[in-house]
Amino acid sequence: MKSLDRKYLERLSQLFPTIASASTEAINLQAILNLPKGTEHFMTDIHGEDEAFYHVLKNGSGAVRRKIGDVFGKTLSEQDKRGLATLIYYPKEKMEIIKEQRVDMEEWYRITLYRLVEVCKAAASKYTRSKVRKALPSDFAYIIEELMTEVNDGTDKEHYYSEIVNTIIRVGRAEDFIVAISELIQRLVIDHLHIVGDIFDRGPGPHKIMDKLMTYHSLDIQWGNHDVLWMGAAAGQRSCIANVIRICARYGNMDILEDSYGINLLPLATYALNTYKDDPCTCFQLKGDPCINEKEQELNIKMHKAIAILQFKVEGQIVKKRRSFQMEDRNLLECIDYESGTITLDGKEYPLKDTYLPTVNPLDPLALTEEEEEIMSRLESAFIGCEKLQAHMRFLLNKGNLFKVYNNNLLYHGCVPLTEEGKLKEVEVFGKKYRGKKLYEVLESYVRKGFFELDPEEREKGRDMMWFIWCHENSPLFGKDKMTTFERYFIADKETHKEKKNPYYVLSDNEETADMILAEFGLDVATGHIVNGHVPVKSIEGESPSKAGGKILVIDGGFSKAYQKETGIAGYTLIYNSYGLILVSHNPFESKEQALVHESDIHSETIVVERTLVRQQVGDTDIGKELRAQIEDLELLLSAYRSGEIAERY
Repeated sequence: MKSLDRKYLERLSQLFPTIASASTEAINLQAILNLPKGTEHFMTDIHGEDEAFYHVLKNGSGAVRRKIGDVFGKTLSEQDKRGLATLIYYPKEKMEIIKEQRVDMEEWYRITLYRLVEVCKAAASKYTRSKVRKALPSDFAYIIEELMTEVNDGTDKEHYYSEIVNTIIRVGRAEDFIVAISELIQRLVIDHLHIVGDIFDRGPGPHKIMDKLMTYHSLDIQWGNHDVLWMGAAAGQRSCIANVIRICARYGNMDILEDSYGINLLPLATYALNTYKDDPCTCFQLKGDPCINEKEQELNIKMHKAIAILQFKVEGQIVKKRRSFQMEDRNLLECIDYESGTITLDGKEYPLKDTYLPTVNPLDPLALTEEEEEIMSRLESAFIGCEKLQAHMRFLLNKGNLFKVYNNNLLYHGCVPLTEEGKLKEVEVFGKKYRGKKLYEVLESYVRKGFFELDPEEREKGRDMMWFIWCHENSPLFGKDKMTTFERYFIADKETHKEKKNPYYVLSDNEETADMILAEFGLDVATGHIVNGHVPVKSIEGESPSKAGGKILVIDGGFSKAYQKETGIAGYTLIYNSYGLILVSHNPFESKEQALVHESDIHSETIVVERTLVRQQVGDTDIGKELRAQIEDLELLLSAYRSGEIAERY
């Protein structure tokens, strides 16, 4: 048994002033250790697709359906189970549909209330009564607790419980109660949520996703490359700002910035219309199927080109400023022959698809015009001054990291940079070299410096490092030799569009590579797993999300519709419960309306990655380790009491 210093014993004795209170707490903690392990839910690469995200969050990647199956088995038809699950996901909306279809709602309320209570009991069974009580909705806390503690033993209390249900219906609160208990079930089926990167990107609702996450009961976030890009923009880094706006423009999602975050894009719009008034901007057509009218689309296209040119200028400036980034080959505006309209890359000359560059000075291509400088300055102030954006980024900083070790699982977005030989790659960061875990740690420290460092020079380094993380070949979140944004816009030859991936993406299928990475981050090689996002799994080609003998699980969520043609499905999520690890594949999410009317769901198949022979308990988790440490401290306190060392405090 470890020994504690006198001051710590004194503090413990103040927290537990009697021998009874200390011993009772030790008993309580020991009991918690034997509860079943809570369910963890892993999601990644949401890419701003808020409706699909909400649906997966509500159903817990099938956790709700599994709970209904556990409770009712074959006593309910599959249709009734689907209907009950849909009601739990969307209680208000589903009840409106049911009221249009049924005459006798009172009987439906009674049956449904009893069914929901049974599902809620099962969902709450993994937790202490105290934890469940804290999760109860305030309006119905007493009633739900009473109904959940019902014992079917034929005693006189049966009438008591029936009267509670009857009264709920009689006073017209049945629908409110159904909403409350459905939301409680959603809350209880998932104990902890992991978001393994890329909340932001091309989708229309990243701000809505962030609002939802900020109210979630328990979660952590591993930053993705798009998340760090938005963080850099919020910190005022110009290259990050330009990239964020360009991506929004490319997918017709400018209202994310204007309406959702209140960022004024009028100066940019006016500039784009004037500068490219007669330019068709053919190379800057929009992607996807943006829901905007023809005039808005034309404006977006011109803004798309305007911000792209600004991006290439400010990126060229940072390349020159940060020589240690060694990205001179990406300063492409200086590689153009403006007379011939060609560009030379790797010794080969290519014609440009678009040579109308009125704001680029051939003698000084990276220089901003006076109007461009004014626009960038105003955008910088707008991003830094946006209260909602700053609140979202503070939440990412508070709940997020570049990697996380949790219950013997290593979570990260992207890759661990490796050499061709499979060794951890050394990466230079401001004059010092790092690899593996230390590389992640130093990069994360600079992200935080970009927001909080008091020294102006160090803070500027932190801001620029966020752009490095976004697009550098040695960034764990990017992991390609270059980002060929310029080439895709301006060069027809698709050979120049290729982005070579870090060797990690081939070598990660080897168990030896997985073991090396697990050991580098301090995990048990025999039992640990890596949960990895970022790269869509091409199921349509037979690719498996389980790699390296099941030690690496790639769960790119596939929420972005753009990837679904390549993958054949809408990606994967992961469930880790007391029985083991379960991969869940998803069909594309059509709409909330489809889910309601047809009671369809999007989890299509489950793959058991690892099933434990012995049901895992809280004692097998990281929380269990903390509880054991607390129990050990309490036992030391009790021992000190028995020996008379601190008897005077009792």
